[in-house]
Amino acid sequence: MKRAPAQRPEWIETCSITHRSASVIDFPMVQNLASLLWVVNLGCIDLNPWYATCADVNRPDYLHFDLDPVPPAALPKVLEAGLLLRDYLLKRKICSYPKTTGSRGLHVYVPIQCGPLQKEVWTVAKRIALDLAGQHPAIITAEYRIAKRPAGRVLVDYNQNAWGRTLASVYSVRPVAAATVSTPVTWEEIEKGIRMEDFRIENVPARVERLGDLFKPVIARRGKVRLESFA
Repeated sequence: MKRAPAQRPEWIETCSITHRSASVIDFPMVQNLASLLWVVNLGCIDLNPWYATCADVNRPDYLHFDLDPVPPAALPKVLEAGLLLRDYLLKRKICSYPKTTGSRGLHVYVPIQCGPLQKEVWTVAKRIALDLAGQHPAIITAEYRIAKRPAGRVLVDYNQNAWGRTLASVYSVRPVAAATVSTPVTWEEIEKGIRMEDFRIENVPARVERLGDLFKPVIARRGKVRLESFA
């Protein structure tokens, strides 16, 4: 559910976004601990934020990829695909920041300079996914149609950059028995190998206390990439 209920505290800020159906959805804005607790109290578990700020909802602050295994592929192959994506971007001197999805795969983010429209960002993400699939067809697919995806590959899902799509946020707990958490990780950890269940609701707070917030560069004011740099 995206729409903030009509009966809500007056201190809950909202961002009104007009969708293609001409309907206006008032998204709640989680700006502080009180608003976060209010959202959680509604029964929200994993939170899916918009890709841009309310100042301009059509111009995202990052480009990202959702790496999802196609059965019988599993997490180890996702990690392999993630490293290939990292190397592709590093050849263009672009740093990327991975996090576990808390489910089956990885999310890889690149903070970009705000300016390009969501469709422009989607177009660049699609080109990269197709490039990777062409270079590594035994590992990666960019085929969005489920019926045509080759088995045992890793989908580099560029379509999550489409307008109106959202992903589970960083530090979201997932509604599974292990209470896994979508957690920022380092590429060095991915090289060594990780398991989804390594990051759970009971141990992630201590990890953040020890390592700090590894996701900070994604939302920092400095270090953002121009979309032209992906060429």
